[in-house]
This record gives sequence, structure tokens and C-alpha cells, in this order.
Amino acid sequence: MASSLGLEEFPEVSPTPNETTVVAGDSRPPTPPTQNSIKKHGLVRWVKNLGGGMLLDIRSRGPYYISDWRDAWNYRVVPATALIFFANVLPGIAFSLDLIETTQQYGVSEVLLSSFMAAFIFSVFGAQPLTIAGVTGPITVFNKTIYDILNRERCNFLRYVTIFSCDTFGFYVSWVYLQYGIQVITRNMNSPDSTMEGSFVSIILAILMLVVSFLFQSLSKKTFFHRHVRIFLADYGMPISLIATSAMAYWGRFNAANPTTLPVGGAFQAAGRREWLVRFWELDGKWVGIALPFGIILWILFFFDHNVSSLMAQGSEFPLKKPPGFHWDFFLLGITTFIAGLIGVPAPNGLIPQAPIHTTSLVVHGRLTKKNDEELGVDEKGEKDQQSREHVPIGVVEQRVSNLSQGALCIVLLTGPFLHILGLIPRGVLAGLFWYMGADALNGSGITNLIYYFLRDKHLTPPDEPLRKVRKSRILMYLSVQLVGFGATFAITQTIAAIGFPVIIMLLIPVRMWVIPRMPFTEEELSILDRPTASPFTMESVGGVKI
Repeated sequence: MASSLGLEEFPEVSPTPNETTVVAGDSRPPTPPTQNSIKKHGLVRWVKNLGGGMLLDIRSRGPYYISDWRDAWNYRVVPATALIFFANVLPGIAFSLDLIETTQQYGVSEVLLSSFMAAFIFSVFGAQPLTIAGVTGPITVFNKTIYDILNRERCNFLRYVTIFSCDTFGFYVSWVYLQYGIQVITRNMNSPDSTMEGSFVSIILAILMLVVSFLFQSLSKKTFFHRHVRIFLADYGMPISLIATSAMAYWGRFNAANPTTLPVGGAFQAAGRREWLVRFWELDGKWVGIALPFGIILWILFFFDHNVSSLMAQGSEFPLKKPPGFHWDFFLLGITTFIAGLIGVPAPNGLIPQAPIHTTSLVVHGRLTKKNDEELGVDEKGEKDQQSREHVPIGVVEQRVSNLSQGALCIVLLTGPFLHILGLIPRGVLAGLFWYMGADALNGSGITNLIYYFLRDKHLTPPDEPLRKVRKSRILMYLSVQLVGFGATFAITQTIAAIGFPVIIMLLIPVRMWVIPRMPFTEEELSILDRPTASPFTMESVGGVKI
């Protein structure tokens, strides 16, 4: 058991009085162990292994704790904080629109407080500070479904999580963002406080936010301007787009149309002016039994969602040097969920796509060294390979300050003056932000790349494209399984049975473990189509890769 957990074997337990030890020179046969001794040995071994994964996480990550703060003295922390603050808080606030309109229990204050709590705990005490936690689309669907229903009447499994499961789940989350953007617009049109002119202005602002954000992103990847200008556009393009688009709502005829803005409450005030502490001791005992199945499903959702976001934040494309700590962070997630229940805020968990976005913003680029150039080789004309002239990722600023800072900014937003500024953001801009984040995540999805491969002119497909080695029928078969998993998950979230969507998500793992290998793929084809989400260095924390 210990070896399967990636732990060191514990010493054997000494024999109990019910057993006989064979002594040298003793010809008597050993007494077979009794059933009671076997059970006792198993219990002792289980107790010794209990919490072993968390202890190893603490031992491996503990020596880096001081450097996690010292390494934050790097410029990359500034744009990373700004980017992840807007990318985390504003979608979470937009999700609160759905919750406040449907449940009247969660508002802007609850979302901001939940985001701060997650940022503080995971940045100060977490083993994986690059993982961003907050209010997600799936937990919003979960909370809303529980409300509708009541109104009408272990981490080592991660070794089996591959790109197959992550791409399928990420594809689903991307479409959730796109759907919520549409819902913000449609609910705005049906709102009694909105006019026809204001609704049209909201649509224009949403499209403007989407287009301008992608424009900045595109310019950052072109050859225009100096490299530092392109880096600036990549770092601050989205926040600039949001501020500029929001300002457009107060210009000329847009302002006359009076588009609806984000509803906010008082400073540090809970929704509906309720108390922050939930008086759970006054509830009837029946609610414990009612909450139990929901708690089990929530555990399934968080087990997959949070750990997958942690894997994606530490993907193999990032040159990380510090060890991970999945067991310890999942334990901390239990603490944040418990606190969230006590104060009545949405339970935070790992964010997709914000977690990998955070790591991407902390990547340090540089030119390859001469040693790397020699390894890449020189062509016949004596010119270095094109890659040797480009800036490539050479490291990641692995620290805790950016996560803590963006969480601290959430508390700042809870003050009166900043809540007033927050209330000036038009709902249409939030819809455009949803569309941008969803479309950007879709564009980088593995499922989308497979679709692109089918649509691309084969004459323009690079000769070294790995997918050329895979039969198209097998690519289509693999893609079909992913789309079926996505379709089933997305379809069930549109019904009252949405409470069960975490179960379907979790089933992606056994499908990859037992169904995919029995399909007519060769080992080479499957290794090209699927691979571990993170590097062997990262996966070592959960016992290595098992595919």
C-alpha cells in the first residue's frame, strides 16, 4: 500500500502475542497467523500510513518555504498579480449575478470574501502556491442546482489523470464560461431595470470587450513594436481592455442608454443583510441527512476539479523546479470548505483556466545558451535553428506573493469606495470577459487542436506533425470519446439532474484507464494522442504516472 502511494515502506510490525517467531535452531513449524493478528497488522499499517502523503508533501516542500517569499522579488509577480486578479475576481463576481438572482443568498461580498480566504490559506499554508482557487463555474452550477432541488421538494488517483481527462473537463469549463456570458446578456434583457437601448449597448460592450482583448493578445504575438511593448500587451492587455470598455459605457449615447451595471451591497455586508455566521446549531437534525448526499457529490467535484487545476498549473510545459504537494493542498481545501459553510460563502476550489494562466504569466523567457544551440544543431548553411533565436521558457517565478496579493485586493474591493467603483462596471463587459476567457481556453484546448487538424489543409500541415503518425480513423475515435464525455457532462448540467455532473466528470478517469486501452489503438498512437498532464517530477508526489 505504501509503495502504491509513492511512500517509503514502513518497518514491519513486531509479532503480537498471538503469533510465534521462528528461532534459529528451532525445528518446530511456525504457527500460522490468526485472523485476528492479520486484522491487527492491517489496522496498524493503515494507521501508520494515515496522512503519509501529507507528511511527505510537507517534508519535500518545507525547505522551499522561505525561498517562496524571497523569489517573489521579480518583476513577473506584478503583471501576474494584475492579470490573475481580474481573471479570478471578475468572473467570480459575474457568477454571483447568477446566484443572487436565483438564490438571494450569495452576493458580491460573499464571492470576494471566499476568494480572499482561498488566496490567503493556499498562498501562506499551501504546498502549491501557483494554484489559484476561487469561485468557479462548476460550483456555481452545483449551488444553484441544490437550491432548485430543495425549492421544488484519496489523491493518488491523480496518477491516472492524463491529458484525456484534463482536455475533456477543460473543454466543458470553456463552454460553461461561454454559456454564462450569454446568460448575463439574456437576463439583462429580461431585467425590469433594463431598457431596450441599454440591452443593445450591453451587447455592444460585450462584443467590444471580446474583440479588444483578443486584439491585444494578437499584437503581443506579432512582430510589431519592441519586445518589451509586446510583453506589456501580453501582461496587461486584458485589464486594459476591461477598464477601457467599461469607460465606453459612460461616453456619449452609450451613457444616455444607461446600461445596467453590477449590483453591489454595503461594505463588508452579506447578501440580504444576514449575519456572517450561519447559525447551524439552530437547524433541525433532518438537514444533516439531507446535506449528506450533496456533500459526497461536492467531494467528488472538488477531488477532480481542484486537483486537475493543480496539475494544469504545474503542467509539463512549465519548467518548474520546486516539488508539488497534492495531498496537503487537498487537506487545506477541506478546511476552506468547512469555513465557507460556517460563514455562508461559496466554497472555493481550483480555477480552470485561471490556474494555468497564473503560471503562464510567471514564466521567465530567455535565449537558449550556446550549449543548447549546439544540441539543436546547425543547418547546411551554417544558420542556427530558428528556435535558438527565439525567447523560450527558461524558468518560472515560483512564489506565494502574487496569489496572496490578488486575494488581498479582494478585501480592498469590499471597502465602500472600491465597491462603488465595482458597481460602475456594466454587465455587458462581464459577459464579454466570460466570452474572452471561454474562447481563449477553447483555442488552446487539446480537443480543439484535434478538430483543427481535421480541418487543416494537409498540404499545409507541417511534415513533423506528430498526428501524421496516427490514423485519422483513430484520431476521430479518440476525439469522439472526448466529445461524448463533454456532451454528457454539459447536457446534464442543463437539467434538474445537474447535481450529478461531478459523477460523470469522475468517470472520465476509469474510461481512460480501462476503456481507451481496449480500443484499437497502437501504443504509439495512444502515446501521441494522450500523455501525462504534468512532468514526472511533479507526478512523483502521487506515486508516478500510471497510463
